[in-house]
Amino acid sequence: MDATTLPEDTAGPRTGDAAGAAPRLTVIGTGYLGATHAVCMAALGFDVLGVDVDPVKIERLNAGEVPFFEPGLPELLVKALDSGRLRFTTGFEEAAEFGDVHFICVGTPQQQDSDAADLRYVDAAVTELARHLRRRALVVGKSTVPVGTAARLTELVQRLAPAGTEVELAWNPEFLREGYAVDDTLRPDRLVFGTASARAEEQLRAAFAPVIARGTPVVVTDLTTAELVKVAANSFLATKISYINAMAEVCEATGGDVTGLAEALAYDDRIGGRFLKPGLGFGGGCLPKDIRAFAHRAEELGVGQAVGFLRQVDDINKRRRARTVDLVRELAGGDLTGVRVTALGAAFKPNSDDIRDAPALDVASTLHRLGAHVTVVDPAATENARRSHPQLDYGTDAISAAAGADVVVLLTEWNEFRQTAPEAMGAVVNHRRIVDGRHALDPARWRAAGWEYRALGRP
Repeated sequence: MDATTLPEDTAGPRTGDAAGAAPRLTVIGTGYLGATHAVCMAALGFDVLGVDVDPVKIERLNAGEVPFFEPGLPELLVKALDSGRLRFTTGFEEAAEFGDVHFICVGTPQQQDSDAADLRYVDAAVTELARHLRRRALVVGKSTVPVGTAARLTELVQRLAPAGTEVELAWNPEFLREGYAVDDTLRPDRLVFGTASARAEEQLRAAFAPVIARGTPVVVTDLTTAELVKVAANSFLATKISYINAMAEVCEATGGDVTGLAEALAYDDRIGGRFLKPGLGFGGGCLPKDIRAFAHRAEELGVGQAVGFLRQVDDINKRRRARTVDLVRELAGGDLTGVRVTALGAAFKPNSDDIRDAPALDVASTLHRLGAHVTVVDPAATENARRSHPQLDYGTDAISAAAGADVVVLLTEWNEFRQTAPEAMGAVVNHRRIVDGRHALDPARWRAAGWEYRALGRP
């Protein structure tokens, strides 16, 4: 069964505050996390109200339009709206009256002049909701926050809410992967419930009853540990990615091949091959800002040395971008002035239109600053990229964008780019030179077609 063909009601009877009643859910914040959560919970059979301060976003969602790219979500949104179980509003008072369980799903970006997380949006959402909570309810944080935030918000909610201590707070960190968010919500590999009471746990179990019924493991812990789970997971993944990229640097200095090294390491069950993939490194709205905020918070708590390695993880990741630029420059003969470069990719990863901290656009804009004429092409992120980087040129497809190129550089490993025939692209470029920033292409095939092929960490 795929995510868009769920039965009309898969939730079944659940226990809310009234025996046998299903809790009514609100989702505060309808960005990537919130919109996905609201749609999927409605698809599971719950009555859901999505809330956002942006009336344009609310209007688009109520019209069945997802304001970002995520496979499977548009179809699921239309079905959820048609079922009558989902709608969206800008009214916090309406949300407070409607919901039994309120999920906080607003963003926590990096602060402008600091590595710390910006909690203004979380604080504002919780404050506005709390002012209208006049009966027993559970507020559930899903946003990624610094440890200690849940305790502070508990005090804030209970101080502001007319219902006082009848309102509890819990934490339920999210583990969505862009491009796979629907499946990650409907069929997660685990659920983490940070609670301070048995009643809060009971309400969370009722709110996720269909997911738990499928056998999903549930980890019940305290608020502090639940806050730490997401940043700890992201820090581990970022470390693994940067580790293999550090080995790529060593391979470049010694003449080794990082792909063979990674393959050999992956056979060790203690290490495994997932995320042990060399290349341009990580980006997006989670890993970069989360590891910086984690390191910053650890320093505030006096345990900065314990996670000091995360600064190196971040530095290694940034160096991969600079080294990719170096490879393009080397292929171009040492000077990028006037060189025509085709950049394949703008999104930070395939199956997404997210350009937050995107390595692809960082490389493309650096090449432009160094004098290259850069044309970017991406199946989903072109409009987002054009708004943030108007100085670059944009194409509609890989072959036409590569016309007259002196160097082609693969920056996001979309399947369309993986499947491009080197012979077809070779027929339109000025020079057959390619930098594979994602180790996504077959070097032998491209070289056999007359291309000069370079990749990070390969001789």
